Amino acid sequence: MKPTLLVVLALLASAWAQNLNPQQALERLFTLRPAKAEWFAPAFLSQVAPAQIDQIIAQLEAQLGKYQAVRPEGQDFVVELEKGLVPTKIALDAQGRIAGLLFQTPRPKVNSLEAALAGFRSLPGRVSVLVLEDGQSKASLNPDEPLAVGSAFKLAVLAALKAEIESGKRKWSDVVELRPEWKSLPSGVLHTWPNGSPLTLHTLAAEMISISDNTAADALISILGREAVEAVASRNRPFLTTKEAFALKNPANKALLERYLKGDATVRAALLPELKNAPLPTEADFTRGPLALQVEWFFSVRELCTLMERVQGLPLMSINPGVANPADWARVAFKGGSEPGVLNLTTGLETPLSPQSGEGKGGKRYCISATWNNPQEALDEQKFITLYSGLLEALRLGP
Repeated sequence: MKPTLLVVLALLASAWAQNLNPQQALERLFTLRPAKAEWFAPAFLSQVAPAQIDQIIAQLEAQLGKYQAVRPEGQDFVVELEKGLVPTKIALDAQGRIAGLLFQTPRPKVNSLEAALAGFRSLPGRVSVLVLEDGQSKASLNPDEPLAVGSAFKLAVLAALKAEIESGKRKWSDVVELRPEWKSLPSGVLHTWPNGSPLTLHTLAAEMISISDNTAADALISILGREAVEAVASRNRPFLTTKEAFALKNPANKALLERYLKGDATVRAALLPELKNAPLPTEADFTRGPLALQVEWFFSVRELCTLMERVQGLPLMSINPGVANPADWARVAFKGGSEPGVLNLTTGLETPLSPQSGEGKGGKRYCISATWNNPQEALDEQKFITLYSGLLEALRLGP
């Protein structure tokens, strides 16, 4: 019995699908919808349905316009849409089926830093942005306005620790035992570790920066002493631990918060012992929107870039690269911060040494810091990250 033309065409289509390379598999997702189950490996389908992929692609196109092309970028790919670029990781199995797929944070198409900065100007609330190249301003928006920065304050703790290590007072290899009074709320993991666990100062610093471990930060503030951190963050007196800040934000401690806010630095410092046994808030307390944003750590983006300059050469600063793609830069250092109503992203970047540079000269150094505060409503974190990615893209492309 001879096969029909339809059967032959189906067999040819199946063979073509099995011979797809990753770039062609991505192109098919954006050009031939709806996605079909046979395009995906069984293990992938057990986690994600084709309809979900279609929905994600529709959302990307709604945000960034129609599909244009797919092109390689390093070991991965970039999907080009009308208004933006979507870095994408894809893996195929031996049959040419999609076994892994990750659409990363989109990068808007920009042709200048000023164009990238324009989107920040339209955000509701208070916004500050600074882009430095070798210490000189390339673009800015309210760069000297102190705003709440969330866990970006940990740059100040790290700067204070680095100063004591450079002075010979401490060593990265110094070991301390984890104390119960240091344990704070997440983010992080050390609050779940046994009391007495031996930890080096380097481990505490790495956890504090890479996964924003609050217990690690509080441990270092205790070890260094509050005054040592205040020396590099003089506006923030007393310099609160995260556990103290959480206690003040707890609605159950409203009377204590009111006394704290009415007092000067001396009165506030005198109230800190009362916070040791004050109950901490629950996760549900933070789902209702911004909570007592007067209790925070306040820095301008210029101050954050100064702190970043002090610490960005430390290898631990590159464990978590944040929004930047490490493949685009010789070095990436990152710390961000957030709570309801507060977002900050601060990145230190270095370009590779150019062939034209003289002996002993390195590439350019950048700092990109952006902060957004709005006590009235929840922040659109994805929009903020996309705008920030535009700044990085403008720097990557150069003049």
